[in-house]
Amino acid sequence: MGRRRQSVTIKHVAADAGVSLQTVSRVINNEPNVRPQMRERVRASIDKLGYVPSIAAQRMSGSRSYLILALNDRERTIADWRARQGTDWVDQMLLGGMLECAEHGYRLIFELVDTRNDHVERELAAAIAALQPDGAILTPPHCENPKILATFDRFNIPYARMGSRAEVNDTGHDGFKVAMDEEGAASLATRHLLDLGHTRIGFIAGPANYSLSQWRIDGWRGEMASVGHAADGLLATGDFTFSSGEQAAETLLSLEDRPTAIIASNDQMSLATVEVARRLDLSIPRDLSLISFDNTPPVRFTRPPLTAVDQPVADMTARAVRMLIAWQRDKTSEYAAEVISADLVVRGSTAPPGQGA
Repeated sequence: MGRRRQSVTIKHVAADAGVSLQTVSRVINNEPNVRPQMRERVRASIDKLGYVPSIAAQRMSGSRSYLILALNDRERTIADWRARQGTDWVDQMLLGGMLECAEHGYRLIFELVDTRNDHVERELAAAIAALQPDGAILTPPHCENPKILATFDRFNIPYARMGSRAEVNDTGHDGFKVAMDEEGAASLATRHLLDLGHTRIGFIAGPANYSLSQWRIDGWRGEMASVGHAADGLLATGDFTFSSGEQAAETLLSLEDRPTAIIASNDQMSLATVEVARRLDLSIPRDLSLISFDNTPPVRFTRPPLTAVDQPVADMTARAVRMLIAWQRDKTSEYAAEVISADLVVRGSTAPPGQGA
């Protein structure tokens, strides 16, 4: 039996290239202070030996860990995974974050944290101690949890808050902020329905502990008011679950003067609205036009497919990663904020009142 081949390490590369371990690490991490000839020699040895850089090798060049920690809500994420309902918000976050990290020699580490956990600070501190991340990406509602922000501040770890523009910290900064233009997205959806001739447009909002819920309400109300249409009595609230969407849709569609169109704040609540409409023998879009937020796979395969606001989650995560890595390379940079426009994907669930299949 042949002897098992020994794995190639950074020491082998350094010996083959005739340079120090630190020089190899600087080349791996694309550090600027390496002479072109030396960089070319190290890369030639890497190719020759088939060396695959490790996190440990990357860390040798300095204090960086080359890890970005991404947090998401434990309860909701696990519930979605177990239900196998096809929600792909997390998938899109991982897509954007992992690909962008790979471009810069970083790794994305995904962790689930329960915001309502009384031990969230201890739980998070343990993860930070184990991983020593160079930065963190916080998603709603973590991005507005003062305990979580204070924990990262205590460990001097920069963070990017996705889906938030609120000022929630008392440390003099609130980290980087990357958010979709929630008001603009809701306004875009409302304008689409108004242009089709709808005047009674209902709105199913998300829970109040997500700031984006209020921003979307503001966008819907503002667009309705701009053309003189009242929104009173046309608002219902859910918590992004299917069951809450059913209750909200039943509330709106049982009104004596029911809406001819509804905008639901995520795909699960919009799919629930489809089910309620069917129970009430309402045809979509002839009797009810429907627009969703998220644009996850299930809404494309309903009958009819749903018009939806397409959230740029992958792009938002990629931008958050770039902000954090740029800060690591130049810690004099300011904490920036970016707002990204959303697109409306028009499908068969919207039509003028009384028209459609």
